[in-house]
Amino acid sequence: MLALINQIVDKCLAAIQEASSTQQLADIRVRFLGKSGEYTSILRGMKDVPPAEKPQMGKHINEGRERIEQALAAKESECKAAELAARLEAESIDVTLTKDLPFGSTHPVTLVLDQIIDIFVGLGFRAVEGREIESDYYNFQLMNIPLDHPARDMQDTFYVTENTLLRTHTSPMQAHTMQEEKPPIRIVVPGKVYRADDDATHSPVFHQIEGLVVDKGISLAHLKGTLDAAARALFSAETKTRFRPSYFPFTEPSVEVDCSCPLCGGKGCRLCKGTGWIEILGAGVVNPQVLINCGIDPNEYSGIAFGMGIERIAMIKYGVPDIRSLYENDVRFLKQYC
Repeated sequence: MLALINQIVDKCLAAIQEASSTQQLADIRVRFLGKSGEYTSILRGMKDVPPAEKPQMGKHINEGRERIEQALAAKESECKAAELAARLEAESIDVTLTKDLPFGSTHPVTLVLDQIIDIFVGLGFRAVEGREIESDYYNFQLMNIPLDHPARDMQDTFYVTENTLLRTHTSPMQAHTMQEEKPPIRIVVPGKVYRADDDATHSPVFHQIEGLVVDKGISLAHLKGTLDAAARALFSAETKTRFRPSYFPFTEPSVEVDCSCPLCGGKGCRLCKGTGWIEILGAGVVNPQVLINCGIDPNEYSGIAFGMGIERIAMIKYGVPDIRSLYENDVRFLKQYC
């Protein structure tokens, strides 16, 4: 039996020496040391060994197995190093090669958003961001839209739970700020918002930027002056704005804000549909109830608020007829803004 042990060990060591990959070594391990392996089968012959010789024979079997295990470990380390070197060689990249690789550029929505933030920061505002998953309390109720308010029908909402939702506007951050800070407050809140709406001019995921000013003596005149300055910086020095009466539950009075068409200068064209004006945002004087909801005394402070869709502004600035073009990742379209 000792001769058989040495024979199988030598056979296994020769196979290990000839192996050139970790997979071949794994096959050798199974072939000799597996449950039905050649070396493992020697143990079944121990029943025929005289009792007096079993301890010595068991020692020889263990020594032989140890020799095989050591040879496998050494060869496996060698093969792993060789395979790693081969892989690194095959996947190497010569970074010194000069090729005309295309460069990326800033997305038109990001271009417009950054420009708008810069404009309002230049007017003394501070940019803040908030969470995209909000509570119904902050998204609606503090904004003077209680559970039974018909204005909820104006916003098709994605609910996560009964009281948790994907925010439909960035107004919740206005509420957080008014609760956490004392006036004067002057902020703009950019970010993604979500509504169940999808067509040529609406997207279920889009970007807004809202502004809020709360201080003593703030009036509609401050809103007009602020938006006049922002529109001229955003489009051109000749841009004019006009207010039209509207309704929002969180402002009173509320207005829709139009600007003179940046394409025709107010003369009338296809972009403004011949009217000379384009609607760009909604705004108004902060409803006193909103101030009360957020812990601010409306007898001492007043405020103005406004909000615009970034995609809408981008479509106006760049003449994009379909909002979906902004998100189709068509390089032919996007490279126009490089």
